[in-house]
Amino acid sequence: MELLVIIIFVVGYLGITLEHNIKLDKLIPALAMMAICWAIVALGIDSFSNWFDSANHVLIDGFSQLSHQDKMHLAEETLLHHLGKTAEILVFLLGAMTIVEIIDYFNGFSTIKGYVKTNSKKRILWIFSILAFILSAIIDNLTATIVLISILQKIVKKRDERIWFAGLIIIAANAGGAFSPIGDVTTTMLWIGNKVTTGKLFLYLFIPSLLCMVVPSFIASFLKPFQGTIDVQDDDTIDKKEKHSATMLFLGLGAIVFVPIFKTATHLPPYVGMMLSLAVVATFAEIFSRRKFSLIDFNATNSSIAPTYHSPVHSSLSKIEMPSILFFLGILMAVAALESLGILFGFADTLKETIPLLGTELDGTKVSDTLVMFLGLGSAIIDNVPLVAASLGMFAESLDNPLWHFIAFSAGTGGSMLIIGSAAGVVAMGMEKIDFFWYLKKISWLALIGFLVGSFSFIVIRSII
Repeated sequence: MELLVIIIFVVGYLGITLEHNIKLDKLIPALAMMAICWAIVALGIDSFSNWFDSANHVLIDGFSQLSHQDKMHLAEETLLHHLGKTAEILVFLLGAMTIVEIIDYFNGFSTIKGYVKTNSKKRILWIFSILAFILSAIIDNLTATIVLISILQKIVKKRDERIWFAGLIIIAANAGGAFSPIGDVTTTMLWIGNKVTTGKLFLYLFIPSLLCMVVPSFIASFLKPFQGTIDVQDDDTIDKKEKHSATMLFLGLGAIVFVPIFKTATHLPPYVGMMLSLAVVATFAEIFSRRKFSLIDFNATNSSIAPTYHSPVHSSLSKIEMPSILFFLGILMAVAALESLGILFGFADTLKETIPLLGTELDGTKVSDTLVMFLGLGSAIIDNVPLVAASLGMFAESLDNPLWHFIAFSAGTGGSMLIIGSAAGVVAMGMEKIDFFWYLKKISWLALIGFLVGSFSFIVIRSII
């Protein structure tokens, strides 16, 4: 039965990876894979010899000798445990996405456009790379990419020139998201899963992430596409801002940055702080919009007055990327099924014994840098979310073990090597219609250099700390 679960997972995984080829949204195979895997677990519970206690991260002794009722009870408790952990991530993401949409509702990101006052391609490259690096650490790499490419479209009119800038934005955004607990979904997973802390994440990964952005941008600045100037067209509508746009931008970004501080101070899960931040931002959004001071429009059923109310919170919630939320639910719960059967635990032991080591001895455990770098390369080909989810079940290293930080860096930045390897790349591909092979030929080598430089700098920093 374990083999059947693995086959279902592999088939579903292929469906996710080949999303663009089979023209099927990746949330569909993810949800189907999750439901079928857990159904097989429930139906074949008596045929499994192992069961993994996720709370204590150990295999349960004597599982095969338990009665059918005890096994089913254990399976239900494990399913509930994983659902709770997954819900923490999803609620956190929903809060962050809503705050970003509220900022956008007030045209807050237009404030950033005012800082770009040059027509030099090289300077524009550095401005957008730095902005992508900083913004992705605050509002996540996917949202930062959407915001900056939207602004870029208003500055660089020629698409053939613009796609070069978009390629470097992808690299910078993924690099910036790696060192922040709220900058990338995979890093958020490790943070919420109590594998990394904010301080140590910054300590270990800021310099590698910075080099991962700076080195490709520096090399690119000498390439022909970034030489000379662009044609600037005066457009008064570009600089026109909403009355509260700047206020909502800084309030929203500050609210998101507040979340790690709240977690450190209260030791509560991050989604609690995110809900508090959302409540504060939503309150000011309602006040600034001069609408009702409520998240619920009780008069929505009154057709005579309903059109006069247009809540910024309602509008923002309607724009949330729910397919992504459901995809994360499916893939995380499917990986949880593999973890519960002890499959990932055994696979991790096999990898540790067979992968050639370039690593060091940490807390009595041999950690392979080669393995983690392969994980980074793998994240360029397949989605990094299931890779990190699998690593959570494969390794039992303690909080802030350097292994987790290296996994965060590799999974976060390795995806830049192919345009389909990260959420930032996929959204840029859609917004600018970037060809897969164009990116492979023109941008991938820059991303690879940044990844390798960042990886080796991490190894050096790890040996010093």
